[in-house]
Amino acid sequence: MNPTPLRALARVVPAAALLLVMTACADDSPPPSASAASSSEPASPQASTAPAATTPTGRTTAMNIRLTLDGHHIAATLNDSPTARDFAAQLPLTLSLRDLNQAEKIADLPRKLSTSGAPEGADPQVGDLAYYAPWNQLATYYRDAPYATGLVILGHMADGGAEQLATADEITIEAAP
Repeated sequence: MNPTPLRALARVVPAAALLLVMTACADDSPPPSASAASSSEPASPQASTAPAATTPTGRTTAMNIRLTLDGHHIAATLNDSPTARDFAAQLPLTLSLRDLNQAEKIADLPRKLSTSGAPEGADPQVGDLAYYAPWNQLATYYRDAPYATGLVILGHMADGGAEQLATADEITIEAAP
């Protein structure tokens, strides 16, 4: 089976769901006709029938992305959280990295991300991509770091990514081709 249509669907479904939520909440829209209701019903089951992949840590993944660090391409995945979906909506991004505590690289994001339903904090692992809400920053980990309040895990890099990250000054993040 060709995975390309599934990747395209994975990119479109979050936007379509948001559009449905926004239009359903509008007070000024007329009630839907019977034909409109029946035409919108199949979208929901189609979106929910695709099985979610899981990482070795048990975190559900929603989107494959590609990181470019000093010319090296690194595969990564984003999880299926509202914060990760909001981050994915900003892609592609090219960000300047700064080292923090010789364990992580951080970068300022163009806008704040939604933390709806996010845990109070997280204990990052080597290779994790995370959002540090108090400073509106992407945090990427190349060494172990302690639990941090306000940290939301977004996804994880493939093996080898953390080594490239340790010396990188810039990161480009985009949807996987």
